[in-house]
Amino acid sequence: MSIQTVATTPFAGQLPGTSGLRKKVTVFQQPHYLENFVQALFDVLHGDAPAAGQTLVLGGDGRFHNRTAVQAILKMAAARGYGKVLVGQGGILSTPATSAVIRRRGASGGIILSASHNPGGPDGDFGIKYNATNGGPAPEKLTQAIYERTQTLGQYRLSDAPDIPLDTLGTHVMEGMAIEVIDPVADYAAVQRELFDFDAIRRLFASGFRLRYDAMWAVGGPYAKAIIEGELGAPAGTVVHAEPKEDFGGLHPDPNPAYADDLIAHLMAPDAPDMGAASDGDADRNMILGRSFIVSPSDSLAVLTAHATKVPGYASGLAGVARSMPTSTAADRVAKALGIACYETPTGWKFFGNLLDAGKITLCGEESYGTGSNHVREKDGLWAVLFWLNLVAVTGQSVEQLVRGLWAEHGRCVYSRHDYDGIPTEKANALMAELRAQLPSLGGSTVEGQQIAWADDFAYTDPVDGSVSQKQGVRVVLEDSSRVVFRLSGTGTEGATLRVYLERHEPDASQHDVPAQDALAPLVALARTLARIEHHTGMAQPTVMT
Repeated sequence: MSIQTVATTPFAGQLPGTSGLRKKVTVFQQPHYLENFVQALFDVLHGDAPAAGQTLVLGGDGRFHNRTAVQAILKMAAARGYGKVLVGQGGILSTPATSAVIRRRGASGGIILSASHNPGGPDGDFGIKYNATNGGPAPEKLTQAIYERTQTLGQYRLSDAPDIPLDTLGTHVMEGMAIEVIDPVADYAAVQRELFDFDAIRRLFASGFRLRYDAMWAVGGPYAKAIIEGELGAPAGTVVHAEPKEDFGGLHPDPNPAYADDLIAHLMAPDAPDMGAASDGDADRNMILGRSFIVSPSDSLAVLTAHATKVPGYASGLAGVARSMPTSTAADRVAKALGIACYETPTGWKFFGNLLDAGKITLCGEESYGTGSNHVREKDGLWAVLFWLNLVAVTGQSVEQLVRGLWAEHGRCVYSRHDYDGIPTEKANALMAELRAQLPSLGGSTVEGQQIAWADDFAYTDPVDGSVSQKQGVRVVLEDSSRVVFRLSGTGTEGATLRVYLERHEPDASQHDVPAQDALAPLVALARTLARIEHHTGMAQPTVMT
């Protein structure tokens, strides 16, 4: 074995988005593409020094190209002088599990190979991101530095050692670096045992309670099988589509009403189970359903906040809660009633990290089916399912009853997100520029018969380190406090996605069962007119409505 130095040239566009660098698999398969990014990462982290004595965690969601990338990164970590790499068996580690391993094992950081909820397979997407020693996503200043380094890189270094067998637990040595192939579930499961009343959940399942957990042929399957069926005694077959597949079985592993149609069909059937749940490609997102009842992610965060002290891990109370700006204000209303702070951040889980590390919040969540707490520094799909199971077990209430209790006390925040996918980037940017140009004159104006109170381009000053994030989404707030938010997504790989978020608070219980799209129709009309969506995109209807 020896260390090889390979000459290379920069690739354009290796700028990480809100959740790392995501591109088509075919882009990552280009010679030197992955290696350039990893070398830039190591150079930014360590400068000219080796990573002697440091431990790196490595794994991914099992999508196509995962194993190839794991082997390449192991050889580059060896060349960099890392003391040890902890790699998940089979190259598998869910995103929340990677965070758990970093924190429990005292690692210096971790590399996660995932494009999250994006499709997989040879023609699908791939991604890579770095999580820091706190277990959370790299901050913007680090990702920007990585990008800048990718644009000047002239060489990378790696070992010429043979590939490591990934499917068997054990320890190997490469260029003096220890490589430990670990059980991908063990550390994660240990964290969950510390938080939840597993005995109460076992009794719930023993009483005949039925759950259908759809892992969507993704990495959440082994975790759900081990914990829900293995430890908590749910019947075999409770977890479906549980084997991680490189192409996610040809499905889109995004747990929302548009793509989890099989799960929804089961929960709407006459013989529906008591509860349904799903997780996404890398198991950090979740979807919760009751029998013939879909829970919005915003309401899910609010319910968990309202009842947190009923769960052992949060029995002493919450320091505070945080939500991404586009997420509904349901959590704000619960936090106000509890007398705790509620923070509004830009989209991107990394913005919760400082608040969690500083002890300002305990729970956090996003409208994009992500919920989490201070137990790790990522959103955590299975954690949310266990939280709901724990609440059902100790309250005796159904999923629907818990949500309706929230509405009865705080009113319903009727909410929807409309996505316009695959817009040419220049057209999407033109739409947002035109919106921003209107901001000074929107307050006090009337559009589609609705009076606008104020509008702005959301900016965030981090209360912990004072860092400022600009242009995080255009907010339009009406006189009745209804909101429309416009934002371009940073998680896709082709073109741009315009996300339009719609929210209206409904205190009248007699109106709580009005379908969301009907209740929000006036806001939809306002959004289309104000942003001239069809003019800019050529799209008369959104691609997806959730």
